[in-house]
Parts: sequence; C-alpha cells; structure tokens
Amino acid sequence: MSLQSDEQKAEAAEKAVLARHDELMAQMDQLYDLRQQLQKTAPADTVMAGRQRRALLAADAGMMTWMHQYHRPADTTKVERRLTYYAQQQHYIDSVGHLFRTSIDSARLLLKTGSR
Repeated sequence: MSLQSDEQKAEAAEKAVLARHDELMAQMDQLYDLRQQLQKTAPADTVMAGRQRRALLAADAGMMTWMHQYHRPADTTKVERRLTYYAQQQHYIDSVGHLFRTSIDSARLLLKTGSR
C-alpha cells in the first residue's frame, strides 16, 4: 500500500512543475541584463556576442512558450492523466531550465573573457 495517495502525487507533481517555473522566472532579469550588456560592451567577437544574445532570447522565448501552452488539468481529469501531463510539463520546463543555464553561463563567460 502506498503511503501517498495518487491525488497527493498529482498535487506534488503540479507543485514541482510550478516551483521550477517560479525558480526560472526569478532569473528572467538576468536574461535581459546579459542581453543588454552584450549589446553595450560589444566584445571583440561580435559574431559570438550575437550568438549569445540569440541564445538568451531563445531561453526567454522557451519560457514564454511554456507559459502559454501550460493549462492545469481539471480536477475531474483522471489522476493518471494528470500525472502524465505533469511529467511531460516537468520535462518541458526542465528543458527550458537547461536553456536558461547554458545561455546565462555562456553569456557571462563571453563578457568576462571579452572584457580583458
């Protein structure tokens, strides 16, 4: 017998997805700030700077796309379907998180090495 009901599992899965979303939303300013810095400082490698700006924009667009397509399933939806939906959404938002991490890290590295 499971210690946690399927309903509780669905609630926990939803909370995990939304917590990841909130965590990434807190980084949105970094995406914008880094894009602005790349535009203003114009590192020696302008092609790379442009590529990094586009990567930051792609991360932003990934978040916007996720937010527009996310729709909380109705409470009347079978728990198995809700669990499947939340698992898919967790995968999607984790992919967006990967875009955030790689684009932010790469932009910071370029700004650091380009300012020498």
